[in-house]
Amino acid sequence: MRHVVTFSILLALLFSASTGDARNTIHQLSIEAALAEGEAKGVMIDGIALYFGDAEHPAVESTHGQFTANRKTNAFNKSDEEACNWVFLTAVKALQERALKEGGNAVINIYSYYYKNKFVSDAEFECGAGTMVAGVTMIGDVVTIAE
Repeated sequence: MRHVVTFSILLALLFSASTGDARNTIHQLSIEAALAEGEAKGVMIDGIALYFGDAEHPAVESTHGQFTANRKTNAFNKSDEEACNWVFLTAVKALQERALKEGGNAVINIYSYYYKNKFVSDAEFECGAGTMVAGVTMIGDVVTIAE
């Protein structure tokens, strides 16, 4: 009986938490800083070039399609920047993996699309950070560029 009471109290506390307390802070963070962190940690895939926003890139020899990487990560006990940089890196790596799968060697025109808000920049990406989860959505065109 004691376990039932304890369980009931825990359930009541869980369901009484207001959704108004949920946090979803939108950040625009440095692409360069996040990629430097990813390269230092060996996260990025060599040989798959990345071009964000309207950044100039070599001539496109063939296109393989536009792809989306929507990623979330555990943000608990992390700074927003730490969680956002990590989830950004996982999304960008997913685009690189897609380029490999499709036979491309680059992803161009990469932009953020968090909660269907298009954010195009060659310097920053957009990330949503909450108390428990951080997320990004990145969209880019997989191509083969002249080397």
